[in-house]
Amino acid sequence: MNTLPEEKDWQPDSWQAKEAKQQASYPDAAELQSALVELAALPPLVTSWEILSLKQQIAQAQAGERFLLQGGDCAESFAECNSDVITNRLKVLLQMSLALTHGLQKPVIRVGRFAGQYAKPRSSDVETRAGVTLPSYRGDLVNSVDFTPEARRPDPKRLIQGHAMSSMTMNFVRSLVDGGFADLHHPEYWNLSWVQHSPLATEFQRLADSLGRAVNFMETISGRRAGVLKRVDFYTSHEALHLHYEQAGTRQVPRQSGWFDLTTHFPWIGMRTAALDGAHVEYFRGIRNPIGIKIGPTAGPDQVQRLLEILNPESEAGRIVLIHRMGMSQIESKLPPLIKAVQDTGSPVLWVCDPMHGNTETTSSGIKTRRFRNIMNETETSIQLHHQLGSHLGGVHLELTGENVTECTGGARNLVEADLKRAYKSIVDPRLNYEQALELSMLIVNKFEKLN
Repeated sequence: MNTLPEEKDWQPDSWQAKEAKQQASYPDAAELQSALVELAALPPLVTSWEILSLKQQIAQAQAGERFLLQGGDCAESFAECNSDVITNRLKVLLQMSLALTHGLQKPVIRVGRFAGQYAKPRSSDVETRAGVTLPSYRGDLVNSVDFTPEARRPDPKRLIQGHAMSSMTMNFVRSLVDGGFADLHHPEYWNLSWVQHSPLATEFQRLADSLGRAVNFMETISGRRAGVLKRVDFYTSHEALHLHYEQAGTRQVPRQSGWFDLTTHFPWIGMRTAALDGAHVEYFRGIRNPIGIKIGPTAGPDQVQRLLEILNPESEAGRIVLIHRMGMSQIESKLPPLIKAVQDTGSPVLWVCDPMHGNTETTSSGIKTRRFRNIMNETETSIQLHHQLGSHLGGVHLELTGENVTECTGGARNLVEADLKRAYKSIVDPRLNYEQALELSMLIVNKFEKLN
């Protein structure tokens, strides 16, 4: 079912007639156009049938039959497009999904914040250091983090490079998943060596053993090996911030009506670009992908209702994911009115909690961090609020990594501010490390169990 605009009412470049926020300012328009022509001729990164399959699973999650786990880096870097980083990131998400599937007793939709998360919004177009002012770093898709005039110049060739890096990442993930990397008969393959002595390692081993026994029992009863458990569906996502890049990847396909953003399965609109009359909302209203919308504390009930009206006028199931990011201090006052407003529309949505972005703070020494306690509390409070209002939280959206980083305080090893200097690697926002991410998944299960 295609509920989106007729082609005469919308085209992939319709957004250019609207105000486009958070876009790079390229000094050479001809150079940009040349790169976009080349980009539009490259093969797509995902397929329409993968996108429609994800939409169907999101519709099931809206009905409470699945749970969505979305996680990955705050911003990918070209330098980290390597097998170890990708494998460790996949291991974390697989282990979290195993804990959630086992505890919630429902399938988990696995969505990675990767294979395209190369552009980032910024609070200012420029950055000044020691009296020198240069363009802000807007992600590797646009420029380099190095503070030099050459590095900070927006370079259209990076759009081509970003497509290549996304393709390599996605192809490697597909190869791992299709090759049995996610085989539930051998969850021990997913272990990360640096956390083998973690306090959580024993608990996860018990969980893995329990699931392994359940799989063996099912196979014994049925007399067949559960081959389907050797692989899982895995989807990509990124903030569709750079509209020229998204437009170049927007295609029509045989035997399907409408247009698909084939740069990713699941694009989302950030909080800074969700203006009702803005370019991003205009672009998103015309693509058939399931779409996410970040909802912050400044969003009012009327705005959210209008976004649903514009982006899902026919109330199509599986189309809309609302990702709320309020912060622990505002979740109890800001979320309930939005839940009620959406309920009044009758439009189906999947509610997802992003407990990361509203809980960012800066230490006395100038390091950006997040407290695990606040992340945990916002997640648990969200679950409780939805339950009280006759709604349900159907997923979480997290910034995390499989690397041995110390960027968020607290968690199983009770990291403190002094630990942040030991292994702080993020160039944008602080991420949960493996232990903290797995601990959060177990706490989510515990919270849901208490409500049942």
